[in-house]
Parts: sequence; C-alpha cells; structure tokens
Amino acid sequence: MINLNNRVDLSEIDSQNMLGSIEKLGDQIIEINTLAKKFKLPAGYKKIDRAVVFGMGGSALGAHIIHSVFMPTLKVPLTIVNGYDAPGCINKNTLAIFSSYSGNTEEVIAAQKAVRKIGAKQVIICAGGELRKIAQKNKIPALIFSTDNNPCGSPRMGLGYSVAGIGLILSRAGLIKFRDEEIKKLVFAVGAAQEEFGVSAEDNVIKKLASKTMNRSVWFVGAGILGGNAHTAANQMNENAKRFAGYFLIPELNHHLMEGMMNPAGNKDNLLFVFFESSLYSEKIKKRFDITKNVLAENNIMYESILLKNKTALEIAGAALAASGYLSYYSAIVAGIDPTAIPFVDKFKAALKK
Repeated sequence: MINLNNRVDLSEIDSQNMLGSIEKLGDQIIEINTLAKKFKLPAGYKKIDRAVVFGMGGSALGAHIIHSVFMPTLKVPLTIVNGYDAPGCINKNTLAIFSSYSGNTEEVIAAQKAVRKIGAKQVIICAGGELRKIAQKNKIPALIFSTDNNPCGSPRMGLGYSVAGIGLILSRAGLIKFRDEEIKKLVFAVGAAQEEFGVSAEDNVIKKLASKTMNRSVWFVGAGILGGNAHTAANQMNENAKRFAGYFLIPELNHHLMEGMMNPAGNKDNLLFVFFESSLYSEKIKKRFDITKNVLAENNIMYESILLKNKTALEIAGAALAASGYLSYYSAIVAGIDPTAIPFVDKFKAALKK
C-alpha cells in the first residue's frame, strides 16, 4: 500500500512531478498577477457588449471557474466556447479571449482566425507557440506566462495561470473587480488548503476520500459559485486518475437525475458522488444538497462531501481547486497510476494528424 505521507513513495509513481505543480498553484497566480501589472488593453476594449472565451480541456477550466464565481456581478454575458467555430453573436464590440496553455491548440487557433475577420476585440493568453506568434504579428494584447511554476507541464495543473489570467483580463476590461486585494486573499486561501490537504497533513479528508474512489466512477456535484470547480474536478479525475468521472449541478440535477439513480442495479457498487459544499450557499441550495444526499442513500449509492468554509466566493473556489488537484492526484497514486501521462489523448492527437 502506497504511503501518501511519504514523498519518496509518491515520486516513484509520479515520474513528472505533478505534486510540484499542485504545490505551486499559488505561485502560478502570483506570477500571472505580476505579469499583468504591465498588461494594458486599448481604451476601446472597455466598450463591449459580450465576452467570449475560447479554450479546450484544461485551458478552458479557468474560464469556467471565473464565470461561476463572478456570474452575479458580470456586467455583460460571458460565453465559453470549446470548439473550432465562433458564435454568430460575435461582433466588433465583443471581447474575445483565446486561451491555450501551449499556444498551439488547433480549435482555438481556428476560432481566432474566424474572429479576426469579424473584427472583435481580441486578447490572447498562453505560454507561447503559434498564438504567441499571432499576437506579436497582429499586435494583439497578450498575457504570456512562463510555465516555470508548473513542472509537470500539464495544462490541467497550471490553472493558477488560467484562473488569475482570465480574471485579470476581464478586470482590465472593466467587467469584474479582480484587484490585488482579492488576489492576495485567493493565494492565502490556496495556501491554507494546501496545508489542510497536502502531503504533510496526516489527518487529511482528501487522502481518505481518494481511497474511496478506487474502482468507482466519480461524479462531482456543485452549485453556483462552485459550478466551475465541479467541472474542473471531473476533468482532473479523468486525466490524472484515469477514472471515468463527470459532474452535475444543483439545482438542475434535481429535475432529472433523481430518477436516474435507480438503474442500472450496479450503481450502488460503481458510483461515488462527491459534493462541493459551501458556507456561502443559500439556505435553499443547502436544503437541496441534503435532500439529494438522502436520495442517494435510499438508492445505496456512496457519497462524500468536501466542505469549503472560506469567506468569499473567490477564496472558496481557490480552496476547492487545491482540493480537486490533490484528490485526483492521490486517487492516481493509490491506484499505482502515473498521473501526468495521458496515453490515449496523445494517441488520439497523433491519429488526428495523419
């Protein structure tokens, strides 16, 4: 049995140091915030009526988290596009953000070409690659980060760059308030969560939860401010633990999933639901969580909760992001799986190029 408290044991499986990336989440946020102090948008970029973020996989997760946290205060609609095509609603007053960790994501590059013809107000966030060249050639505002604080190199573990970067771009455009004070609190919340869920923490609810993911499909449940985190946790569980995982959101799931828990009969042996719960949820949402768990219990389906008690929505999202990173990592380790390697994604990409 792997000792999750022993870094030597972990390193024997974690060949590309994903743990180092998880532990540098706060440093990623600090790095992108430092870069953003020199980042300016043209004056016309504040005259927009819609924002659209283009990204795939891990490169889009930061947008989902920011959208969930700031939706109540967003001044214009924000759409997230996971594909090649640009929505027909884009016009010259649209802020179009192109997010790609590598800078070479083909869907994002294709969408950028389409948007460029429309004349939307473009911004690029990446570590380099083709998008960096496009930004330089066409004088498009860009946030280019170093990746130094993501040693394993996986976009899904470089979310500090994405969350803070997209938040800062939207802030510069006047769409949300994302100032140094909020960023400092976010970094502090991430650090506190790392102390609570990290390798040195022996009485660790995330380590205990990881052992329960063995041989089960994991389904994350969130609501409101934690919707983006539920989405992120599912992606990380898919790629890191090589585990079939997905997510549902309350209250929507209460309108259909309740009946789907009955069948197939193997659900009770194969499923694990993980609830992201928050002290900031409304009483009505809290009640829905309780009743949903009761329905799971009636169907003998296993569930666990991760309770986030931070003071603000952004801090709660940061703590949840740290928790999901550790959970997917520990879940991989207890199963003897190297978390960074993604053989089927790599195989798919190679086949696509032929």
